[in-house]
Amino acid sequence: MKSYCTAFIISVTLLVISTTVVAGKSNSEKKGDILQLLIPLSAYGATFYMQDFAGRKQFYKSFLSNIGITHVLKRIVNKRRPENNGDYSFPSGHTSAAFQGAAFIQKRYGWNSALPAYAAAAFVGWSRVEGESDKHDNADVLTGAAIGIFSSYYFTTHYKGITITPYAATKILGVNLSINW
Repeated sequence: MKSYCTAFIISVTLLVISTTVVAGKSNSEKKGDILQLLIPLSAYGATFYMQDFAGRKQFYKSFLSNIGITHVLKRIVNKRRPENNGDYSFPSGHTSAAFQGAAFIQKRYGWNSALPAYAAAAFVGWSRVEGESDKHDNADVLTGAAIGIFSSYYFTTHYKGITITPYAATKILGVNLSINW
C-alpha cells in the first residue's frame, strides 16, 4: 500500500508542477505539456494497478533510456528551434516521453489499452509543431516518437495472458496469438 501512496503523491506533484509551468502558453501547447507527463505516468500507474512488479522494472528501463537518448542527442546535435526560439530542438523530448508511455502500454498490456495513449501522444507531437508553439519541425517530432517507441519495445515484454497482435506481410493478413505465463 505504501508504494501506491508514493506513486500517487509523485503523480499529483508532477501534474501540479506541469500546470503551473505552462502559464502563458496556447491551449494546445498547455495540453501537450500536460499529456507528455500524463501518458508515461499512466503507464507507470498501470504497473501498480496490475500489481506488475516486472512491468515496473521494464518501465524504469525504458523511461530512463528514453530520457537519456533524447537528451544526449539534444546536446550532440544542438539544433536551433524554428523561429529561433531556443536551442536543443532535435529530437522532441515531449514527443519521446509521450510515445514512450504509449508504446509501453501497448507492448505490455495490448492495443486496446494503448489506442487512447497513442492518440494523445500524436496530439503531443502535433502541439509541438503546429499552432503558436512552433517548438519543432516534423523531423524533430518523428525522431522523438521513434526514440520513445524503440525504448519501450526494447525493454518491454508482454504481460502474462493472451496477446493478440495484427499481422501483415506480402499477400498475407492475419492475427498472431501468443500466450504468456
